[in-house]
Amino acid sequence: MRMSRLRRPLILSAIVLTMIATASRSGSWYEDARVRTGLLRDAGRRIFSDPSYSASGRQSCANCHDPANRYNPSNPLAVQMGGPLLRDQGLRAPPTLTYLNRIPPYDNHHHDSEDEADNSIDNGPTGGLTWDGRVDNSAQQAAIPLTSKFEMASTKTAIAAAVRRAPYVGNLRKALGEHALDRDDDAFAAVTRALGAFEEDYAEFSPYTSKYDAWLTGHARLNTRELRGLALFEDEKKGACASCHLSRRALDGTPPVFSDYGLIALGVPRNPKLARNSDPAFDDLGACGPERKDKAGQPEYCGLFRTPTLRNVALRKTFFHNGVFHDLRDAVAFYATRDITPERWYSRDARGRVSRYDDLPARYHGNINMDAPFAGQHPGAKPSLGDADIDDIVVFLGTLNDGYLKDNPYRAKPAAATPWALPASAAEDDVRRGGGGHVLDHAIPQ
Repeated sequence: MRMSRLRRPLILSAIVLTMIATASRSGSWYEDARVRTGLLRDAGRRIFSDPSYSASGRQSCANCHDPANRYNPSNPLAVQMGGPLLRDQGLRAPPTLTYLNRIPPYDNHHHDSEDEADNSIDNGPTGGLTWDGRVDNSAQQAAIPLTSKFEMASTKTAIAAAVRRAPYVGNLRKALGEHALDRDDDAFAAVTRALGAFEEDYAEFSPYTSKYDAWLTGHARLNTRELRGLALFEDEKKGACASCHLSRRALDGTPPVFSDYGLIALGVPRNPKLARNSDPAFDDLGACGPERKDKAGQPEYCGLFRTPTLRNVALRKTFFHNGVFHDLRDAVAFYATRDITPERWYSRDARGRVSRYDDLPARYHGNINMDAPFAGQHPGAKPSLGDADIDDIVVFLGTLNDGYLKDNPYRAKPAAATPWALPASAAEDDVRRGGGGHVLDHAIPQ
């Protein structure tokens, strides 16, 4: 049966009107979601710096994650002080909150590869937003310090009361619903959701505005020492840093975040400045406890901590999970000489013998990583990095600090690549120092 000429345009008009109405509703929904997210994020920003959510009334998230220091601690304490009277040492050094959006959810068997081609490779335990990988999203992460007895030490009831009297409570109700804060549990969840939304503000927490990003996109030149430091950082026979702290853009152009986020046991020295370490029976075992509970009794996870991003690492004043080092150069040197000069790093027992890997019980020493740069290290061996090499790697790490550029260069039209090779004298000097001239591999922005 053929459709009449009269009915055809009427039906077509109805279809068009339906499409317009659907698009209008879709646009309205999107705009509403955008507005609500903005309100939630703004509330999270204000909660982040509000000390009324702590038991002491004097501590906020910003005290341990200073926005002016790229959300790292701004002081040199090994761990931060907390608790109701701000007299209790935290368990671990606060990591940066930048680039959390790149961390995958925790997985015992993470199947991924650097070349994004072979997903049969089992990279082992990977991911999670804490040193031990026990939570998977920003809201879960934000909940931890709010009620931790040695951090902000508050309670859900107290936090619910604090948010209900906050000047921005109206924004939270507009974002989540008029009755979203009625019950204490819901009010606490609203606070953590707001903090999570704030921490997922990419422009604030994942800006990609370092000098290294500028170099990768053709907007800056690395100097001789920075280039040499990068080459040493990536050389598997030298620093071998890039084996865990990935430094190249992915095949899809994703900028490097300088971590594979794997959990690894490095055998970091015990920190005698931590009060709880005066108890010889206490051990921070990372993925198998004391804070993470689901891996307790599984020895293969003991001593494992998540590999942090190295972006903004040069702004930090404490390094590793227990804050044992306060100089970035010492942290790099530890990798180069851990098993060559253990007496430099570890304590001695009552008989004067060096206690290697003294922050991990001997029964878990089999978990300690022995791959490069630790492969081949033993007392008397020649370090793969000399003093000048270590200095150059530290110089290179300084190029990972955000703030060199105003805006994310990966979202802008890239500048034409320029062949910024080192002058011949610099390349020859690199060969004399054992670099083999490989620094020239990085002369052209990739």
